[in-house]
Amino acid sequence: MQTSQSRQQEIQRERVEAVIGARQSSRKAHIAVPASFFGIVLGLAGLGGAWRVAARVWQLPSVIGEALMLIAGIVWALMLALYAAKWIYAREDALQELEHPIQCCFVGLIGVATMLISMAALPYSRLAAQIAFVLGAVFTLAFAVWRTGILWQGGRDPSATTPVLYLPTVAGAFVTATTAAALGYRDWGQLAFGAGLFSWLAIESVLLHRLYTVTSMPAPLRPTLGIQLAPPVVGGVAYLSVTTGTPDLLAYAMLGYGLLQALLLLRLLPWMRQQPFAPSYWAFTFGATALAAVPLDMIERGTTEAVALIAPYLFVAANIVVGLIAVATVRLIVKGRLLPKAAT
Repeated sequence: MQTSQSRQQEIQRERVEAVIGARQSSRKAHIAVPASFFGIVLGLAGLGGAWRVAARVWQLPSVIGEALMLIAGIVWALMLALYAAKWIYAREDALQELEHPIQCCFVGLIGVATMLISMAALPYSRLAAQIAFVLGAVFTLAFAVWRTGILWQGGRDPSATTPVLYLPTVAGAFVTATTAAALGYRDWGQLAFGAGLFSWLAIESVLLHRLYTVTSMPAPLRPTLGIQLAPPVVGGVAYLSVTTGTPDLLAYAMLGYGLLQALLLLRLLPWMRQQPFAPSYWAFTFGATALAAVPLDMIERGTTEAVALIAPYLFVAANIVVGLIAVATVRLIVKGRLLPKAAT
């Protein structure tokens, strides 16, 4: 009799432990948000920035750009809170992500997203914009130096080389340049632009060597190729921010290379679509919105003819890309499938 009661108590204890474990696992799953989700902020803020320029150039409603910036700010704050909670309640997951040969580079987006929110806040509070810029720029520089120092030590599997390598140094430096210029620190922006430009050229040669010579990318990694569009056009926005006068040959050249990258991605879209939709497709949005913003910036500075002709089509395309990806993301949220079941 006593043995039977002991056995029942043991079974009850196991059930309670199982329930507690399930609740802990569920809580951990909800806070283990990948750093790559900060890419959503880049897409929304990028489109908001394009709408701001379009409102000045084409007299479109300014409220749309401000609404997009507000949404970007809300998503940024939510992602920042969840990422901080990840380090508190799921520290092992956070450390594994930081040490992962691919996922680690997305951590650099935290600083980039913060600087974009700085530009979103600038029309309303210069002090808030300056604080966000300093925090974002310091984080971006520190992470870029730390991560690049690891890469320079070698021992990396070539198959782990993807466009995410652009994020810490190239995206970080170009956005730093754009934000610094917007705040009136153009000389600092020019220094940051130089860091981003030459980092882009160096990393692109490594990346293209991998794409040409190493085994084809597995399907889950293919959406990261969307980042390939970003360097020339995000760099183009940065270049126009730190210079004055009518756009010169380099501005046209960066836009032209961005258009080539966009055509290549369209050609590869069926191959990349072998990976079902996932939040990783937000990798396309920052480049797409910057591709729309560069012609608008050039028109505002006096450019006409070819750039003015293609600008409306690129602007509409950017809105479609971000809109479709945003709708697909909401569908994943409704279905409870936004977060990956396991790290790739």
